[in-house]
Amino acid sequence: MDKFIIRGGNPLVGTVRISGAKNSALPCMAAAILTEEEVTLENIPQVRDIATERRLLASMGAAVELHESVTPEDAPSSATGEGASLKHTTISCRSLSDPVARYEIVKTMRASSLVLGPLMARSGVARVAMPGGCAIGGRPIDLHIKGLEKMGAVILQEHGYLEARVDSGVGRLRGAHIVFDRITVTGTEDLLMAAVLAEGETLLENCAREPEVVDLAQLLIAMGARIEGAGTSSMRVHGVSSLHGARYRINPDRIEAGTFLIAGAITGGDLIVANCNVDHLGAVIAKLRESGVRVDVLGPGAVRVRAAERLRAADISTEEYPGFPTDMQAQYMALATQAEGVSLVRENIFENRFMHVQELVRMGANIKVDGNAATVRGPARLSSAAVMCSDLRASASLVLAALVADGESVIDRVYHMDRGYERFEEKLRSVGAQIQRLGDVFAPRPENPEPADQPA
Repeated sequence: MDKFIIRGGNPLVGTVRISGAKNSALPCMAAAILTEEEVTLENIPQVRDIATERRLLASMGAAVELHESVTPEDAPSSATGEGASLKHTTISCRSLSDPVARYEIVKTMRASSLVLGPLMARSGVARVAMPGGCAIGGRPIDLHIKGLEKMGAVILQEHGYLEARVDSGVGRLRGAHIVFDRITVTGTEDLLMAAVLAEGETLLENCAREPEVVDLAQLLIAMGARIEGAGTSSMRVHGVSSLHGARYRINPDRIEAGTFLIAGAITGGDLIVANCNVDHLGAVIAKLRESGVRVDVLGPGAVRVRAAERLRAADISTEEYPGFPTDMQAQYMALATQAEGVSLVRENIFENRFMHVQELVRMGANIKVDGNAATVRGPARLSSAAVMCSDLRASASLVLAALVADGESVIDRVYHMDRGYERFEEKLRSVGAQIQRLGDVFAPRPENPEPADQPA
Protein backbone atom coordinates (compact mmCIF):
# COMPACT_ATOMS: atom_id res chain seq x y z
CA MET A 1 0.00 0.00 0.00
CA ASP A 2 1.48 3.34 -1.07
CA LYS A 3 2.83 5.87 1.43
CA PHE A 4 4.13 9.40 1.26
CA ILE A 5 7.37 10.27 3.03
CA ILE A 6 7.49 14.03 3.69
CA ARG A 7 10.24 16.09 5.31
CA GLY A 8 8.85 19.42 6.42
CA GLY A 9 10.38 22.87 6.47
CA ASN A 10 10.62 23.90 2.80
CA PRO A 11 8.66 26.94 1.58
CA LEU A 12 6.95 26.23 -1.73
CA VAL A 13 8.18 28.53 -4.48
CA GLY A 14 7.29 28.49 -8.18
CA THR A 15 4.24 27.67 -10.30
CA VAL A 16 1.83 24.74 -10.27
CA ARG A 17 -0.78 24.07 -12.95
CA ILE A 18 -4.21 22.84 -11.91
CA SER A 19 -5.80 19.78 -13.51
CA GLY A 20 -9.40 19.39 -14.62
CA ALA A 21 -12.12 19.00 -12.03
CA LYS A 22 -12.79 15.39 -11.11
CA ASN A 23 -16.21 16.33 -9.77
CA SER A 24 -17.13 17.88 -13.14
CA ALA A 25 -15.63 15.12 -15.24
CA LEU A 26 -17.57 12.31 -13.56
CA PRO A 27 -21.11 13.60 -14.32
CA CYS A 28 -20.00 14.73 -17.79
CA MET A 29 -18.77 11.21 -18.52
CA ALA A 30 -22.11 9.84 -17.32
CA ALA A 31 -23.90 12.27 -19.64
CA ALA A 32 -22.42 10.43 -22.63
CA ILE A 33 -24.97 7.68 -21.88
CA LEU A 34 -27.67 10.03 -23.17
CA THR A 35 -26.62 9.85 -26.83
CA GLU A 36 -25.61 7.25 -29.37
CA GLU A 37 -23.07 9.69 -30.82
CA GLU A 38 -19.52 10.26 -29.61
CA VAL A 39 -18.80 12.67 -26.75
CA THR A 40 -15.29 14.10 -26.44
CA LEU A 41 -14.13 15.58 -23.13
CA GLU A 42 -10.99 17.68 -22.70
CA ASN A 43 -9.05 18.34 -19.49
CA ILE A 44 -10.12 15.20 -17.63
CA PRO A 45 -7.73 14.43 -14.76
CA GLN A 46 -6.18 10.98 -14.73
CA VAL A 47 -7.16 9.91 -11.22
CA ARG A 48 -8.61 6.72 -9.76
CA ASP A 49 -12.24 7.85 -9.77
CA ILE A 50 -11.98 8.63 -13.48
CA ALA A 51 -10.45 5.21 -14.16
CA THR A 52 -13.33 3.65 -12.21
CA GLU A 53 -15.86 5.61 -14.28
CA ARG A 54 -14.20 4.47 -17.51
CA ARG A 55 -14.38 0.90 -16.28
CA LEU A 56 -18.05 1.34 -15.34
CA LEU A 57 -19.04 2.74 -18.73
CA ALA A 58 -17.10 0.04 -20.54
CA SER A 59 -18.89 -2.65 -18.53
CA MET A 60 -22.19 -1.28 -19.86
CA GLY A 61 -21.03 -1.62 -23.46
CA ALA A 62 -19.57 1.84 -24.07
CA ALA A 63 -16.32 2.41 -25.96
CA VAL A 64 -14.07 4.69 -23.87
CA GLU A 65 -10.69 5.82 -25.18
CA LEU A 66 -8.00 8.19 -23.94
CA HIS A 67 -6.12 10.07 -26.70
CA GLU A 68 -3.25 12.52 -27.05
CA SER A 69 -4.43 15.77 -28.63
CA VAL A 70 -4.46 19.56 -28.66
CA THR A 71 -7.75 21.30 -27.89
CA PRO A 72 -9.29 22.96 -30.97
CA GLU A 73 -9.84 26.68 -30.55
CA ASP A 74 -13.55 26.39 -31.35
CA ALA A 75 -14.29 23.64 -28.78
CA PRO A 76 -17.09 24.68 -26.36
CA SER A 77 -15.37 25.54 -23.09
CA SER A 78 -16.01 27.02 -19.68
CA ALA A 79 -12.44 26.59 -18.47
CA THR A 80 -10.46 29.72 -17.83
CA GLY A 81 -6.67 29.69 -17.90
CA GLU A 82 -3.63 29.24 -20.02
CA GLY A 83 -2.69 26.29 -22.18
CA ALA A 84 -4.67 23.31 -23.38
CA SER A 85 -4.93 19.72 -22.29
CA LEU A 86 -2.76 17.33 -24.28
CA LYS A 87 -5.23 14.51 -23.73
CA HIS A 88 -8.88 13.98 -24.45
CA THR A 89 -11.32 11.19 -23.73
CA THR A 90 -13.87 9.95 -26.24
CA ILE A 91 -16.95 8.05 -25.12
CA SER A 92 -19.31 6.26 -27.49
CA CYS A 93 -22.47 4.76 -26.03
CA ARG A 94 -23.91 3.63 -29.34
CA SER A 95 -24.76 0.33 -27.66
CA LEU A 96 -25.73 -0.05 -24.01
CA SER A 97 -25.72 -3.82 -23.78
CA ASP A 98 -25.85 -4.05 -19.98
CA PRO A 99 -27.36 -1.07 -18.08
CA VAL A 100 -25.99 -2.24 -14.72
CA ALA A 101 -23.60 -0.46 -12.35
CA ARG A 102 -22.02 -3.39 -10.56
CA TYR A 103 -20.96 -3.19 -6.94
CA GLU A 104 -17.50 -4.61 -7.57
CA ILE A 105 -16.81 -1.62 -9.84
CA VAL A 106 -18.48 1.26 -8.01
CA LYS A 107 -17.90 0.33 -4.36
CA THR A 108 -15.13 2.92 -3.98
CA MET A 109 -16.92 5.80 -5.71
CA ARG A 110 -19.87 7.90 -4.64
CA ALA A 111 -20.51 9.13 -8.19
CA SER A 112 -21.90 5.75 -9.26
CA SER A 113 -25.39 7.13 -8.57
CA LEU A 114 -24.91 9.58 -11.45
CA VAL A 115 -25.59 6.88 -14.04
CA LEU A 116 -29.09 6.26 -12.66
CA GLY A 117 -30.74 9.30 -14.28
CA PRO A 118 -29.16 9.00 -17.73
CA LEU A 119 -29.80 5.23 -17.88
CA MET A 120 -33.47 5.78 -17.07
CA ALA A 121 -33.74 8.55 -19.67
CA ARG A 122 -31.95 6.55 -22.37
CA SER A 123 -33.17 2.99 -21.87
CA GLY A 124 -35.98 3.19 -19.31
CA VAL A 125 -34.31 0.62 -17.07
CA ALA A 126 -31.33 0.57 -14.70
CA ARG A 127 -29.75 -1.56 -12.01
CA VAL A 128 -27.33 0.45 -9.91
CA ALA A 129 -25.38 -0.63 -6.83
CA MET A 130 -25.76 1.61 -3.83
CA PRO A 131 -22.72 3.93 -3.96
CA GLY A 132 -19.52 3.84 -1.92
CA GLY A 133 -16.77 6.47 -1.64
CA CYS A 134 -15.24 8.31 1.29
CA ALA A 135 -16.60 7.54 4.76
CA ILE A 136 -17.46 11.16 5.56
CA GLY A 137 -21.18 10.73 6.15
CA GLY A 138 -24.34 9.06 4.94
CA ARG A 139 -24.90 11.13 1.78
CA PRO A 140 -28.18 9.32 1.02
CA ILE A 141 -29.58 9.30 -2.51
CA ASP A 142 -33.21 9.51 -1.44
CA LEU A 143 -33.60 12.80 -3.31
CA HIS A 144 -32.50 11.13 -6.56
CA ILE A 145 -35.14 8.43 -6.02
CA LYS A 146 -37.97 10.81 -5.07
CA GLY A 147 -37.32 12.97 -8.11
CA LEU A 148 -37.20 10.06 -10.55
CA GLU A 149 -40.41 8.65 -9.08
CA LYS A 150 -42.14 11.98 -9.74
CA MET A 151 -40.96 11.63 -13.34
CA GLY A 152 -42.59 8.22 -13.69
CA ALA A 153 -39.94 5.78 -12.49
CA VAL A 154 -40.62 2.72 -10.34
CA ILE A 155 -37.64 2.05 -8.06
CA LEU A 156 -37.03 -0.78 -5.61
CA GLN A 157 -34.03 -1.43 -3.38
CA GLU A 158 -33.00 -5.07 -3.17
CA HIS A 159 -29.76 -6.82 -2.25
CA GLY A 160 -27.77 -3.57 -2.25
CA TYR A 161 -29.01 -2.47 -5.66
CA LEU A 162 -31.52 0.06 -6.94
CA GLU A 163 -33.77 -1.67 -9.47
CA ALA A 164 -35.40 1.01 -11.61
CA ARG A 165 -37.70 1.08 -14.62
CA VAL A 166 -40.08 3.51 -16.25
CA ASP A 167 -43.71 2.83 -15.31
CA SER A 168 -45.30 0.87 -18.15
CA GLY A 169 -48.19 3.30 -18.23
CA VAL A 170 -45.87 6.27 -18.82
CA GLY A 171 -43.75 5.07 -21.74
CA ARG A 172 -40.78 7.33 -21.03
CA LEU A 173 -39.85 9.67 -18.22
CA ARG A 174 -42.09 12.71 -18.11
CA GLY A 175 -41.39 16.24 -16.95
CA ALA A 176 -42.25 17.18 -13.37
CA HIS A 177 -42.00 19.98 -10.82
CA ILE A 178 -39.33 18.88 -8.35
CA VAL A 179 -38.34 20.86 -5.27
CA PHE A 180 -35.29 19.42 -3.51
CA ASP A 181 -35.81 19.09 0.24
CA ARG A 182 -32.18 20.08 0.69
CA ILE A 183 -29.44 21.17 -1.68
CA THR A 184 -27.74 18.20 -3.31
CA VAL A 185 -25.07 18.39 -5.99
CA THR A 186 -25.30 14.83 -7.30
CA GLY A 187 -29.09 14.86 -6.97
CA THR A 188 -29.30 18.03 -9.07
CA GLU A 189 -26.96 16.54 -11.67
CA ASP A 190 -28.73 13.18 -11.80
CA LEU A 191 -32.22 14.65 -12.26
CA LEU A 192 -30.93 17.23 -14.74
CA MET A 193 -29.64 14.40 -16.94
CA ALA A 194 -32.93 12.53 -16.56
CA ALA A 195 -34.94 15.62 -17.48
CA VAL A 196 -33.20 16.48 -20.76
CA LEU A 197 -34.81 13.47 -22.52
CA ALA A 198 -38.05 13.45 -20.53
CA GLU A 199 -41.35 14.23 -22.19
CA GLY A 200 -42.42 17.81 -21.51
CA GLU A 201 -41.00 20.38 -19.12
CA THR A 202 -39.19 19.82 -15.83
CA LEU A 203 -38.78 22.54 -13.20
CA LEU A 204 -36.04 21.87 -10.64
CA GLU A 205 -36.02 24.12 -7.58
CA ASN A 206 -33.57 24.49 -4.66
CA CYS A 207 -30.86 23.25 -7.02
CA ALA A 208 -27.15 23.13 -6.28
CA ARG A 209 -25.28 26.04 -7.88
CA GLU A 210 -21.79 24.56 -7.86
CA PRO A 211 -19.53 25.12 -10.91
CA GLU A 212 -19.61 21.38 -11.48
CA VAL A 213 -23.38 21.55 -12.07
CA VAL A 214 -22.85 24.39 -14.54
CA ASP A 215 -20.15 22.37 -16.32
CA LEU A 216 -22.59 19.50 -16.78
CA ALA A 217 -25.37 21.81 -17.98
CA GLN A 218 -23.07 23.45 -20.53
CA LEU A 219 -22.07 20.06 -21.91
CA LEU A 220 -25.72 18.99 -22.15
CA ILE A 221 -26.58 22.23 -23.97
CA ALA A 222 -23.71 21.54 -26.40
CA MET A 223 -25.33 18.13 -26.97
CA GLY A 224 -28.67 19.75 -27.86
CA ALA A 225 -30.43 19.96 -24.50
CA ARG A 226 -32.68 22.92 -23.65
CA ILE A 227 -31.78 24.14 -20.16
CA GLU A 228 -32.43 27.51 -18.54
CA GLY A 229 -31.04 28.76 -15.23
CA ALA A 230 -27.86 26.71 -14.78
CA GLY A 231 -25.90 28.16 -11.87
CA THR A 232 -29.05 29.41 -10.13
CA SER A 233 -31.32 27.73 -7.61
CA SER A 234 -34.02 27.11 -10.23
CA MET A 235 -33.55 25.30 -13.54
CA ARG A 236 -36.11 24.77 -16.25
CA VAL A 237 -35.56 21.92 -18.70
CA HIS A 238 -37.53 21.43 -21.92
CA GLY A 239 -37.22 17.77 -22.84
CA VAL A 240 -36.02 16.83 -26.31
CA SER A 241 -36.38 13.55 -28.19
CA SER A 242 -32.65 12.95 -28.65
CA LEU A 243 -29.20 14.41 -28.06
CA HIS A 244 -26.16 14.44 -30.32
CA GLY A 245 -22.43 14.21 -29.70
CA ALA A 246 -20.31 17.15 -28.58
CA ARG A 247 -16.81 18.24 -27.63
CA TYR A 248 -16.35 20.01 -24.30
CA ARG A 249 -13.51 21.16 -22.04
CA ILE A 250 -13.87 20.53 -18.31
CA ASN A 251 -13.29 23.38 -15.83
CA PRO A 252 -10.14 23.45 -13.68
CA ASP A 253 -10.48 21.81 -10.28
CA ARG A 254 -11.32 24.51 -7.73
CA ILE A 255 -10.56 22.19 -4.79
CA GLU A 256 -7.11 21.29 -6.09
CA ALA A 257 -6.48 25.00 -6.66
CA GLY A 258 -7.59 25.83 -3.12
CA THR A 259 -5.40 23.05 -1.71
CA PHE A 260 -2.30 24.48 -3.42
CA LEU A 261 -3.17 28.02 -2.30
CA ILE A 262 -3.16 26.78 1.28
CA ALA A 263 0.04 24.79 0.63
CA GLY A 264 1.79 27.99 -0.40
CA ALA A 265 0.41 29.88 2.59
CA ILE A 266 1.13 27.26 5.26
CA THR A 267 4.75 26.82 4.15
CA GLY A 268 5.42 30.56 3.98
CA GLY A 269 6.19 30.29 0.30
CA ASP A 270 5.64 32.28 -2.87
CA LEU A 271 3.44 30.15 -5.11
CA ILE A 272 1.57 30.86 -8.34
CA VAL A 273 -1.46 28.63 -8.92
CA ALA A 274 -2.02 28.65 -12.68
CA ASN A 275 -4.67 27.25 -15.02
CA CYS A 276 -7.35 27.76 -12.38
CA ASN A 277 -10.67 29.60 -12.54
CA VAL A 278 -10.44 32.52 -10.12
CA ASP A 279 -14.20 33.09 -10.22
CA HIS A 280 -14.68 29.76 -8.44
CA LEU A 281 -12.24 30.52 -5.59
CA GLY A 282 -13.89 33.55 -4.01
CA ALA A 283 -14.66 32.05 -0.58
CA VAL A 284 -11.22 30.48 -0.20
CA ILE A 285 -9.35 33.60 -1.30
CA ALA A 286 -11.42 35.78 1.05
CA LYS A 287 -10.65 33.51 4.01
CA LEU A 288 -6.93 33.41 3.22
CA ARG A 289 -6.83 37.20 3.15
CA GLU A 290 -8.70 37.34 6.45
CA SER A 291 -5.98 35.07 7.85
CA GLY A 292 -3.28 37.53 6.80
CA VAL A 293 -2.06 35.71 3.70
CA ARG A 294 -1.01 37.89 0.77
CA VAL A 295 -3.13 36.86 -2.23
CA ASP A 296 -2.82 38.52 -5.64
CA VAL A 297 -5.15 37.68 -8.52
CA LEU A 298 -2.94 37.75 -11.63
CA GLY A 299 -5.80 37.33 -14.09
CA PRO A 300 -8.83 35.10 -14.65
CA GLY A 301 -6.65 31.97 -14.58
CA ALA A 302 -3.87 32.55 -12.03
CA VAL A 303 -3.45 33.45 -8.35
CA ARG A 304 -0.26 34.23 -6.43
CA VAL A 305 -0.08 33.43 -2.72
CA ARG A 306 2.75 34.64 -0.47
CA ALA A 307 3.70 34.21 3.15
CA ALA A 308 1.75 36.14 5.73
CA GLU A 309 3.68 38.48 8.00
CA ARG A 310 1.62 36.87 10.73
CA LEU A 311 -0.99 34.15 10.24
CA ARG A 312 -4.14 35.13 12.12
CA ALA A 313 -6.91 32.85 13.35
CA ALA A 314 -10.17 33.02 11.42
CA ASP A 315 -13.43 31.10 11.67
CA ILE A 316 -14.96 29.12 8.83
CA SER A 317 -18.38 27.60 8.35
CA THR A 318 -18.87 25.24 5.42
CA GLU A 319 -21.79 25.99 3.10
CA GLU A 320 -23.06 25.14 -0.33
CA TYR A 321 -21.52 27.13 -3.19
CA PRO A 322 -20.71 30.00 -3.25
CA GLY A 323 -19.95 29.56 0.46
CA PHE A 324 -16.81 28.00 1.90
CA PRO A 325 -16.62 24.48 0.44
CA THR A 326 -16.78 21.42 2.67
CA ASP A 327 -14.07 19.91 0.46
CA MET A 328 -11.67 22.62 1.72
CA GLN A 329 -12.48 22.31 5.42
CA ALA A 330 -9.75 19.80 6.31
CA GLN A 331 -7.07 21.73 4.42
CA TYR A 332 -8.05 24.99 6.10
CA MET A 333 -7.89 23.29 9.50
CA ALA A 334 -4.25 22.40 8.82
CA LEU A 335 -3.57 26.09 8.11
CA ALA A 336 -5.42 27.11 11.29
CA THR A 337 -2.99 25.06 13.39
CA GLN A 338 -0.29 27.56 12.36
CA ALA A 339 -2.31 30.73 12.97
CA GLU A 340 -2.14 32.87 16.10
CA GLY A 341 -5.30 32.65 18.15
CA VAL A 342 -8.40 30.49 18.17
CA SER A 343 -10.19 29.38 14.99
CA LEU A 344 -13.65 27.84 15.01
CA VAL A 345 -14.27 25.38 12.18
CA ARG A 346 -17.92 24.48 11.72
CA GLU A 347 -18.89 21.63 9.36
CA ASN A 348 -22.47 21.98 8.12
CA ILE A 349 -22.54 19.60 5.13
CA PHE A 350 -21.32 16.16 6.30
CA GLU A 351 -21.74 14.75 9.77
CA ASN A 352 -18.54 12.70 9.87
CA ARG A 353 -15.91 14.95 8.35
CA PHE A 354 -13.53 15.44 11.27
CA MET A 355 -11.68 12.15 11.01
CA HIS A 356 -8.46 13.99 10.17
CA VAL A 357 -8.52 15.72 13.57
CA GLN A 358 -7.10 12.82 15.57
CA GLU A 359 -4.24 12.47 13.09
CA LEU A 360 -3.45 16.20 13.25
CA VAL A 361 -3.49 15.97 17.04
CA ARG A 362 -0.95 13.14 16.82
CA MET A 363 1.32 15.61 15.02
CA GLY A 364 0.94 18.16 17.82
CA ALA A 365 -2.12 20.17 16.83
CA ASN A 366 -4.37 21.59 19.55
CA ILE A 367 -7.89 20.79 18.35
CA LYS A 368 -11.06 20.02 20.29
CA VAL A 369 -14.22 18.73 18.62
CA ASP A 370 -17.73 19.32 19.90
CA GLY A 371 -20.42 18.01 17.57
CA ASN A 372 -20.07 19.69 14.20
CA ALA A 373 -17.58 22.29 15.46
CA ALA A 374 -13.83 22.08 15.99
CA THR A 375 -11.83 24.62 17.99
CA VAL A 376 -8.25 25.04 16.78
CA ARG A 377 -5.69 26.85 18.96
CA GLY A 378 -2.45 27.97 17.39
CA PRO A 379 0.22 28.32 16.47
CA ALA A 380 1.17 24.73 17.23
CA ARG A 381 4.60 23.29 16.67
CA LEU A 382 3.90 20.23 14.57
CA SER A 383 6.25 17.27 14.72
CA SER A 384 6.68 14.37 12.34
CA ALA A 385 4.55 11.28 12.86
CA ALA A 386 3.17 8.24 11.13
CA VAL A 387 -0.43 9.09 10.23
CA MET A 388 -3.21 7.46 8.23
CA CYS A 389 -5.52 8.93 5.60
CA SER A 390 -9.25 8.38 6.13
CA ASP A 391 -10.70 10.11 3.06
CA LEU A 392 -9.73 12.21 0.06
CA ARG A 393 -9.63 15.70 1.58
CA ALA A 394 -8.40 14.52 4.98
CA SER A 395 -5.41 13.10 3.09
CA ALA A 396 -4.62 16.57 1.72
CA SER A 397 -4.77 18.12 5.19
CA LEU A 398 -2.20 15.62 6.51
CA VAL A 399 0.14 16.36 3.61
CA LEU A 400 -0.16 20.09 4.33
CA ALA A 401 0.59 19.55 8.01
CA ALA A 402 3.59 17.35 7.17
CA LEU A 403 5.01 20.11 4.95
CA VAL A 404 5.54 22.29 8.05
CA ALA A 405 6.21 19.59 10.65
CA ASP A 406 9.65 19.00 12.16
CA GLY A 407 11.29 15.87 10.80
CA GLU A 408 10.03 13.19 8.45
CA SER A 409 6.37 12.14 8.40
CA VAL A 410 4.96 8.94 6.95
CA ILE A 411 1.45 9.22 5.48
CA ASP A 412 -0.25 5.88 4.87
CA ARG A 413 -3.21 4.89 2.66
CA VAL A 414 -2.59 7.62 0.10
CA TYR A 415 -4.76 5.79 -2.41
CA HIS A 416 -7.44 8.14 -1.12
CA MET A 417 -5.48 11.05 -2.64
CA ASP A 418 -5.15 9.18 -5.92
CA ARG A 419 -8.95 9.21 -6.21
CA GLY A 420 -9.02 12.97 -6.73
CA TYR A 421 -5.57 14.60 -7.08
CA GLU A 422 -3.55 14.14 -10.27
CA ARG A 423 0.23 13.70 -9.76
CA PHE A 424 -0.02 15.49 -6.43
CA GLU A 425 3.42 14.62 -5.10
CA GLU A 426 5.05 15.46 -8.45
CA LYS A 427 3.49 18.91 -8.43
CA LEU A 428 4.62 19.49 -4.84
CA ARG A 429 8.17 18.38 -5.63
CA SER A 430 8.30 20.75 -8.60
CA VAL A 431 7.90 23.73 -6.22
CA GLY A 432 10.33 22.58 -3.54
CA ALA A 433 8.55 20.06 -1.29
CA GLN A 434 10.57 17.10 0.00
CA ILE A 435 8.06 14.35 -0.72
CA GLN A 436 8.38 10.89 -2.17
CA ARG A 437 6.06 7.95 -2.69
CA LEU A 438 6.82 4.45 -1.52
CA GLY A 439 4.93 1.76 -3.42
CA ASP A 440 3.50 1.41 -6.89
CA VAL A 441 2.79 4.74 -8.55
CA PHE A 442 -0.80 4.97 -9.76
CA ALA A 443 -0.85 5.58 -13.51
CA PRO A 444 -4.02 4.43 -15.29
CA ARG A 445 -3.35 3.43 -18.88
CA PRO A 446 -5.89 3.72 -21.70
CA GLU A 447 -5.18 0.20 -22.87
CA ASN A 448 -5.92 -1.17 -19.38
CA PRO A 449 -8.13 1.30 -17.48
CA GLU A 450 -9.06 -1.08 -14.66
CA PRO A 451 -7.07 -0.38 -11.49
CA ALA A 452 -7.21 -2.85 -8.68
CA ASP A 453 -10.20 -2.36 -6.40
CA GLN A 454 -9.43 -0.26 -3.35
CA PRO A 455 -11.19 -0.05 0.01
CA ALA A 456 -13.78 2.70 0.32
